[in-house]
Amino acid sequence: MPPEKLTFAGHSGDTLAARFDRPDGPHLATAIFAHCFTCGKDIPAARRIAARLASMGIGVLRFDFTGLGHSDGEFSNTDFSSNAEDLLAAARHLEDMGHPATLLVGHSLGGAAVLRAALSLSDIRAIATIGAPADPAHLEHLFEDQRAAIQSEGAAQVDLGGRSITIGKALLDDIADATLTPELDKLKAALLVLHAPRDEIVGVENAAEIFTAAKHPKSFVSLDDADHLLTDAEDAEYAAEVIASWASRYLRLLPPAPPIGAPEGIVRVTEADPKGFLQDINSGPFHHTLADEPRAYGGTNQGMTPYGFLAAGLGACTSMTIRMYARRKNFPLESVYVDVTHNKVHAQDASQTNPPKIDTFHREIHLCGDLTTAQSEKLLEIADRCPVHKTLEQTAQITTELGHKRSS
Repeated sequence: MPPEKLTFAGHSGDTLAARFDRPDGPHLATAIFAHCFTCGKDIPAARRIAARLASMGIGVLRFDFTGLGHSDGEFSNTDFSSNAEDLLAAARHLEDMGHPATLLVGHSLGGAAVLRAALSLSDIRAIATIGAPADPAHLEHLFEDQRAAIQSEGAAQVDLGGRSITIGKALLDDIADATLTPELDKLKAALLVLHAPRDEIVGVENAAEIFTAAKHPKSFVSLDDADHLLTDAEDAEYAAEVIASWASRYLRLLPPAPPIGAPEGIVRVTEADPKGFLQDINSGPFHHTLADEPRAYGGTNQGMTPYGFLAAGLGACTSMTIRMYARRKNFPLESVYVDVTHNKVHAQDASQTNPPKIDTFHREIHLCGDLTTAQSEKLLEIADRCPVHKTLEQTAQITTELGHKRSS
């Protein structure tokens, strides 16, 4: 569903603008996303990570810090400490909504801010940082040329990424005094550190300092050749996938019982990229995959096609059915794999002048083990009892052959 717009009071009482990405299904946990320095809640990386978490049942509050984006207040009067206080205000607002946060995700300086805020939030179970500085004073190099003007005049205009931003003396003084790494051993939550080795804004050595200072459980994941802002959609998707998979281990997501008539629960497919064809596919909060189309057809080739999933369902069900029977009969089946091809062919037995096309699935089943000919033939016969086979054969043709026998 579209993100819900909402507001809450920040550290100084100014109204902060936020979006709440609610899950389409059961709301199993809640996260707060803190954006990078002078960025905003709506940058592509923030949107993708929030959407991915929401697809697995985690609501995400992402907001503009005081004086940025659509939030009120003067940015020149803010500093690192006020960002952490805005995060605490966001956490209080979520608690008032009945959705206390258990996950914090922070990008760049937002990553440092969530580490600081987490020390005051007892309910947080997991924290993920992306390109975060270990020492907030790392930001000083971004406005080194204007340092003298900021100190003497109280504030000065600084060009950051092509934008003119007013930096106040309060920020310089605060980040100079702020210490972060000595406090990280007090964290009570699991920590995930994501960083790109080629990050030119915040060097990867910061990730090493954060990781070393924190206690277990902690994990580090390299973002390879991603840039600091994760401007490449595939880099943002990768970060989102890693955070979602990792967080599920620590958030104790407990899905409700499946609805009546749907014993395996609901498979939800959510559009991930309106400009392409990428889809988030979730079967409950624990099982996620991607569907897509090849690049030649306008997709990004990040997942199987819908027909690929159809063939995969047939192949997986076939292999499971064979294994179940072999186990029950104590057949010496060591392993099995199934090659599935799919095509559309004309239904030659139809009476129409232009016969319709039907789906044809061809299975080549490979059995490994010291099986007799009779046992192999029996397992080939059992393959046709696969439930997915029975479902598909109502409208499709399925041919099967036994592949070459393979030695173990």
